Amino acid sequence: MEIKKYLSWRVRLGIALIILAAILYSTNILLFGDVHDTLFYLDIELAFIPIEALIIVLVLEWIIGEREKRNLLQKMNMVIGSFFSEVGTNLLSGISAFDSKTEKIKKGLVMTDSWAKKDFLEASERIKNYNYNVYIGKDNPDSIHYLQELKLFLVNNRDFMLRLLANPNLLEHDSFTDLLWAVFHLTEELENRTDLTNLPKADYYHLAGDTERAYSLLVYEWLQYMEHLMENYPYLFSLAIRTNPFNPDATVEIQDPPKGII
Repeated sequence: MEIKKYLSWRVRLGIALIILAAILYSTNILLFGDVHDTLFYLDIELAFIPIEALIIVLVLEWIIGEREKRNLLQKMNMVIGSFFSEVGTNLLSGISAFDSKTEKIKKGLVMTDSWAKKDFLEASERIKNYNYNVYIGKDNPDSIHYLQELKLFLVNNRDFMLRLLANPNLLEHDSFTDLLWAVFHLTEELENRTDLTNLPKADYYHLAGDTERAYSLLVYEWLQYMEHLMENYPYLFSLAIRTNPFNPDATVEIQDPPKGII
């Protein structure tokens, strides 16, 4: 009983199988009396064991690795989805108000349910080559108003973003982690300024840079997430199209009935 206590079931199973194999080989020798052939085939089988082990390890490692990768990707996309549902989409709408040239990319980011992978590749190249132009200053009162609204929104969602940063599933997603840090940094910058209406020009320029950094990362991650929805969850993609922050005509209500329905 003491021995069984310290031996795992795998060790006990291995010992039992070895004993069983020895009994079977011994029985074969006793029945047929051919020690040479029995040992010859035993030697061949033993020589092939390393090759079998190599094949099994490689195949199993690949299968397990692919399964873990899919599971991790699924968990990461769930976290990213919650970010855009709670913060990201509204943040895109808010920050785009600072960019006077945002119309140049808006049209290319208005998606339809007919979009395919090539459309996302073209959109991705378009935003990579886009020069964001975030401007905040006293000579533009609207920008100050937007900045105050942005501060209130980010501060109210600070705890949510902190919980996302603590999520271990995001450790493998560098670009999204960079986005969270950029948004969190912008939140800290705004929260530590009590009066956003009377800042030095250089300080507005600094805040515009922080906002632009967060905005560029946000647009890229949003586009990647939309492609993920298109490929894996068409019903969620449909909703995302109808709430697209870059489409001024977007409405969550479905306007046209599906074909065949009157």
